[in-house]
Amino acid sequence: ERACKQWQKEMPEFRDRLLPMILLGRLNEASQVMSRDYLAPAYADIGLKIGEFDVLATLVRTGPPYKLTPTELYRTTMMSSGGMTARLDKLEKAGYVERCPHPEDRRALTVCLTEKGLDLIKQMMPNYIDTQHQAVSGLSGKEQETLSRLLQKLLRSASDPLAGR
Repeated sequence: ERACKQWQKEMPEFRDRLLPMILLGRLNEASQVMSRDYLAPAYADIGLKIGEFDVLATLVRTGPPYKLTPTELYRTTMMSSGGMTARLDKLEKAGYVERCPHPEDRRALTVCLTEKGLDLIKQMMPNYIDTQHQAVSGLSGKEQETLSRLLQKLLRSASDPLAGR
């Protein structure tokens, strides 16, 4: 609110065009608050960072045999390939994943979830889901559904400008 009022005062010619700025600012702030106040502490309890948990959770949700290539992982988790390599190194050192030969390409590797990694995620899921419920508890179930639909529409239109029309 404060930033909007400041912009309106400083540049009144944009007074009626600030809604997207406000919306994007709130989306960014909400993401930071949810990560900082809810998700990061939950991951820290098990010695992981958010991105590391995301890698393990992505492998689990793909189902048996819990294997993906590093490229599939970084595309699915929206990380850079360099960031993915660092995360995989840490997760491998902790015994949660291992790099396995690719079944069809001798030059490539797959990331395989270990039993230890699978057990960790299965044990963590109830707390993870409870934490997410706490994070959005300020909205009713109907409001959560509406916001989710609207954000999905926004994301589609951002990645394909023709989709929003």
